[in-house]
Amino acid sequence: MSDTVAIQSELQCPSCAGQCLYDPAQQALVCSSCGNVQRFDAGEDANAAMEFPFDPDTAPPETPITFNGYVESCQTCGGTVTFVARGLSAACSYCDGPVVLKHADLGYAPMALIPFRVPEHDAQVFAQDWVKKRLAAPNDLKDIVAQGRVAGIYVPFWTFDSEEAVLYWAMYTTRHNKKTRTHKIKGGMNIRFDDLLVPASPHVTPLIRDGILHDFYPSRLRPYRAGYLAGFAAEQHHQTVHEGLAANARDKALLIRNHIKDDINKSGVHNIGYQTATTGIHYRRILLPVWILHYTYKGHAKKVVVCGMQGRTFGERPFSTWKLAGYAAALSALTVGFGLFWGAAGLL
Repeated sequence: MSDTVAIQSELQCPSCAGQCLYDPAQQALVCSSCGNVQRFDAGEDANAAMEFPFDPDTAPPETPITFNGYVESCQTCGGTVTFVARGLSAACSYCDGPVVLKHADLGYAPMALIPFRVPEHDAQVFAQDWVKKRLAAPNDLKDIVAQGRVAGIYVPFWTFDSEEAVLYWAMYTTRHNKKTRTHKIKGGMNIRFDDLLVPASPHVTPLIRDGILHDFYPSRLRPYRAGYLAGFAAEQHHQTVHEGLAANARDKALLIRNHIKDDINKSGVHNIGYQTATTGIHYRRILLPVWILHYTYKGHAKKVVVCGMQGRTFGERPFSTWKLAGYAAALSALTVGFGLFWGAAGLL
């Protein structure tokens, strides 16, 4: 039996043999024909947050596996997503571009995921509320966003732990009686990084990572099961652990530099250099849930992104030039009025 056939059998309703889809509101598989509800066995949930050790010097080469679900490849952004159930769309979950079917997708198996908890309707409400709070938004933006297409997708991430033994050198400046002096300083420190969240795909933009997914709670992880993906798209992991660590290098360097500044605890710190010995690397391959609402405003494609875990929302939006001009005029009038009042008060 092929993997695809096995998955489809797993997603069949035991009562009527209909197809089941995952319902975020009920946290269960629900039959689209008879409404039967199947809840997941929670026996292995405690192991979902398990981390795996990694030694860059001794780790054997990783071998990708074949995902035999229903695979779509976007002709616009190049994104490839997999559906475990027959829920294929005609547009890319990431960019809303046209898609073509592929027969298979090579990648690395995710170890755990955080399931969707926010239903599609609630995601649309969060997006609408976000639009209402945008200052200087065009008057028709709310209606246009209301007609946008919402796509639910599990996006690939890494979590990394490590121990860093850091030796650093830097300079800082002091100023006394209008004289500036430059000082050299050296030091050392140990830093422990825990659950650094790293995108495992170029399609996971800063809007998605920093805007809505920066709060990560390992206790919410669940073992990877096809049932959680039923009715949703998922981008599989296509990076080796070495590639994931390389993708994390820039962010980790920035964090190390910030730790060094805190350790020096002086103003004007500059010319920071350091060496670090990294040990104790642990990792997870996980999937995190995201709703992406696509809309077009005056020919420009934009998106509003809603976290599938708790509904945090960020997005791209246009501005009304008339409203901006009005706000600028009001601010100018307020500034002039305050100046006149202050001047008059000084004459009293």
